[in-house]
Amino acid sequence: MEAIKNKRAYFDYEFLEKFEAGMVLAGQEVKSIKSGKMSLAGSYVVLKNGEIYLINANIAPYQLKNIPKDYNPTQARKLLLRKKEIQYLFGKTQERGLTLIPLRVYSKKGKIKLEFAVSRGRKKADKKERIKKREADKEIRRELKTRG
Repeated sequence: MEAIKNKRAYFDYEFLEKFEAGMVLAGQEVKSIKSGKMSLAGSYVVLKNGEIYLINANIAPYQLKNIPKDYNPTQARKLLLRKKEIQYLFGKTQERGLTLIPLRVYSKKGKIKLEFAVSRGRKKADKKERIKKREADKEIRRELKTRG
């Protein structure tokens, strides 16, 4: 299984701290994720009633002709973390400007895991500056390649 990444998050957010959590899934969802039919675009992690959930992640049905009647591809999915970690994250999310953003979904020892981060959104100027720096680095590498 190849890791499913939230590519947009790497551009839009600055990551302060990363966490790994297990996911509560149905059997067909596991098969679908292992075959790469999942999207983290626009998804986020939220704390409700002392539990932590992945919201708005799209897991496409494994078999189109065999979909359960009540299946919702973007339903909230519970994440498995230790109670102390959940309490720590609750404190972090109360701080102004911090949010929990999913980064990637991968398989570890046969279990599906979600990596998410405590993040701060980047401003438009920061994004432009980052693009300029990347372009300058690319130009330098190109010059070194032609000379060397």
